[in-house]
Amino acid sequence: MDGILIIDKPEGITSHDVVARCRRILRTKRIGHTGTLDPFATGVMVILVEKATRLAQFLDRDAKEYEAIVRLGFETDTGDLTGSPKSEVQSPKSVSVDEIEQVLTYFRGEIQQTPPMYSAKKVAGKKLYELAREGIEIERKPIKVTIYELEILHSTRDFGLPTSGFGLKVSCSAGTYIRTLAEDIGKKLETGAHLIELRRTRAGKFNIERALRLEKLEEIVAANKLNGVLISTNEAISHLPEVKLSNQEINKIKNGVKLNVELGEIMNEQFIRMTDETENLIAVGVYDAREKTVQPKVVLV
Repeated sequence: MDGILIIDKPEGITSHDVVARCRRILRTKRIGHTGTLDPFATGVMVILVEKATRLAQFLDRDAKEYEAIVRLGFETDTGDLTGSPKSEVQSPKSVSVDEIEQVLTYFRGEIQQTPPMYSAKKVAGKKLYELAREGIEIERKPIKVTIYELEILHSTRDFGLPTSGFGLKVSCSAGTYIRTLAEDIGKKLETGAHLIELRRTRAGKFNIERALRLEKLEEIVAANKLNGVLISTNEAISHLPEVKLSNQEINKIKNGVKLNVELGEIMNEQFIRMTDETENLIAVGVYDAREKTVQPKVVLV
């Protein structure tokens, strides 16, 4: 049962809840995931099953893609619709699509972000949101993230409140906080802003079209058809260069022995997936360009 599942997280439950549901459905404790979503958010969660949990380090830095709706007019203490307004809700100044487009240019490319207090980031072993719930706010160092794509999905609209907003499509590096991005765009527009919807549509190579609802996963498992939706460990990391192993080499890899391999233009310390003749993932190794060797790092067999 080793492999990857793409789950469409529903609104109103935590990422931890999704993992717990998957554990019950699959009847295994060995489950992990590669990226937390807030309870109000929906969309792609990459679930790692059994031995695939050891591959998280090769997947959790993948780029992410989101569709979000930003409400203008006020900030909340959480940066989203679950929080309380930081100030009295007032009609924002009139903001045109052209003004929004102009502001978005400041946020494309490499930018600095300060992690929000309501986030799972740990400081001194404690998650920031745990401190925030205690009414404690601490200084956070800005982090560097990259916004690959940032586009308006639809123009300003009314939300039935004295506020307006717009939709955004965001493609970004792992670790980007979309709530912080919305707040910073609002500041640049000289009006408050927060998220009212957030949907992750892609994580690395896995997009929303491949995602299963938890109810559907239950049906699939009950029908004994899990193999039809389980993504192999080899496919999961197929973005890494590949080395085919002979039976003799597989035995060496199992014992942690380096392999002499000529990989041409492969960068030094590049991760390499090591497979058998039938495309089963045997291990992930690290390439030494000087020695022309691959040292196994994670062995799955």
